Amino acid sequence: MATSTAKENILKRIREALSNPVPLPFPNSEGNNSVYVESEEEPVVIFAEEFTKLQGKFAFCANKADLKNQLNTLMLEKNWQKVYCREAKLKEILKSIAVEDYSDLPSCEVSVTGCEYLVARTGTMVLSAAQESGRTTSVYAPVHICVAYTNQLLYDVKDALVAMKEKYGNRDFPSFTTFASGPSRTADIEKTLVTGVHGPKEVFCFLVEG
Repeated sequence: MATSTAKENILKRIREALSNPVPLPFPNSEGNNSVYVESEEEPVVIFAEEFTKLQGKFAFCANKADLKNQLNTLMLEKNWQKVYCREAKLKEILKSIAVEDYSDLPSCEVSVTGCEYLVARTGTMVLSAAQESGRTTSVYAPVHICVAYTNQLLYDVKDALVAMKEKYGNRDFPSFTTFASGPSRTADIEKTLVTGVHGPKEVFCFLVEG
């Protein structure tokens, strides 16, 4: 009986608390304003600097022809034969530079994807399950190449989240969204940094004007 009474008292106090919520102590600080001061540098420059700081490899392409040329140069230099790609537009680009379609993700050497957005301030690629590449393409291969366009470049993570919500809405929001900043890396207790443990060892970003 005593246990039941105690439980009822606790539930009563919870109901009272929920019906009279405590106001936020600092309502103007709840994410309405950014805590970061925007740089006067161009977002492209900021992204390139931050992305390379995180061991990513960045290339700027003036147009689609330049993208093809730089991709072709990289493919020949690395001698990649098993290139995995699921996105139709990117597959066309790869086909135009004589890269054969490879359909087995687990045994591929490199994967090529697009992205939802790029975040300049943190050098981050925003990827989601709603893309043709799905959830695994960008993380399963030992090398990941991301092709993005300057109109996908935003300044902060908050801007990317707002853009994602506007693009998909609540109902169709992707079941999986990831923010990838450079290659996978971790450090042990002695602070020895190791790359490629939980994802790609190398990440390239080709940013195309457009």
